[in-house]
Amino acid sequence: MKKNERPSVSFRDDYPLFRPEMKRDHIILAPDMLPWHFDLLTYLLSQEGYHVEILHNEGRRVIDEGLKHVHNDTCYPALCVIGQYLDALKSGKYDVDKTAVLITQTGGGCRASNYLPLIRKAMRAEFPNVPVISLNFSGLEKNSGLSMGIKLIAKFGYAIFYGDLIMTCFNRTKPYEVREGDCAKVRSALTEEIKHVFDGRGYKRLTKIASRILEAFAAVPVTGEKKVKVGIVGEIYVKYSPLGNSHLEDFLLSEGCEPVVPALMDFILYCIVNNLNDAKLYGRRGISTPIFRFAYHWLYKKQKKLSACMEAHGFEPMHDFEELRRLADEVISQGVKMGEGWLIPAEMAALAQSGTENIVCAQPFGCLPNHIAGKGAARRVKQLCPNANIVAVDFDPSASRVNQENRIKLMLATARENMAEKKKEG
Repeated sequence: MKKNERPSVSFRDDYPLFRPEMKRDHIILAPDMLPWHFDLLTYLLSQEGYHVEILHNEGRRVIDEGLKHVHNDTCYPALCVIGQYLDALKSGKYDVDKTAVLITQTGGGCRASNYLPLIRKAMRAEFPNVPVISLNFSGLEKNSGLSMGIKLIAKFGYAIFYGDLIMTCFNRTKPYEVREGDCAKVRSALTEEIKHVFDGRGYKRLTKIASRILEAFAAVPVTGEKKVKVGIVGEIYVKYSPLGNSHLEDFLLSEGCEPVVPALMDFILYCIVNNLNDAKLYGRRGISTPIFRFAYHWLYKKQKKLSACMEAHGFEPMHDFEELRRLADEVISQGVKMGEGWLIPAEMAALAQSGTENIVCAQPFGCLPNHIAGKGAARRVKQLCPNANIVAVDFDPSASRVNQENRIKLMLATARENMAEKKKEG
């Protein structure tokens, strides 16, 4: 080795592992993407003895911390996540020798699969004793120290269904509530109630628990007015995360709109079915293929049951995943699976055909899969759904929130004109 030359270190070498015994005294920090879903999921992890805390810190300081270690062109979601970690670890709130950070990964070809080395690089530079845990089901990190048995995975599935239902009912009721705050109280109460359902075996009673959620939101007094409905699609982090999308849902509510956010379970099913498509389209059939097939049919059966329950209580059901696949085939091949791939145009078409013609396609700056499958597919979606009113909005650290909101306001102006014309017609 030459003088002053530093040895190269792989991100897989020389980093602290989260060992099973650490769960007794370590706090695990997780990024905030879906606050109410993650509240349920972290409760399930607490039942297994893990101490997981969802981070809610945000603001320019968080973004600046991320920018120290992640180039703007690399990945905005990774920048936000790393910024949250570093800002929290520097707050003095945590003992950094007894703290770990957790990231979920799908294992796809998107840059999100590079989160792990990016996070470890940042941790090595500032907090070298903090382990990084990867929660994934694709073999990216086999020695994470996080034990995930079949029973816990099944509980995660039920929790996501309940989180999706609460999110959907809240968004459909909140814009029309008579008394400000009623929906937020119902959402908080239901989340706490469902947590304790997981203390026993009652969490499997999908229809009973779904009926309880639907009845609670149906009891909220609402006005009879009609508001502009706006769907949100795009890259999964900026689609859901308030930090990543500049509180997009709150902005739409402040503009007198009804946000329509597709279910997280659609993304889970998308990831599963992509493995089945690999076997069908590319002959990549392995020992895990039957497992993915079983998981898909099990979850899809639960989704159908949930939709039937929603219809029985007078709520429009969430998208049927097989219908999403059919719509995807009219726009783009299901072989296009980088990032959120074919799911984005499928959701846009499903929203437009079900009455939500106004759509925000949220994408990180420079996120190639989303620019191609999102903005790039918008023209074909409009051919299928001529009334679709789609605006693509980039989210990155240099983007002005005012400019983002102004682009959305222009789309809303068109939406209100279209609503007024429909009202005149009939």
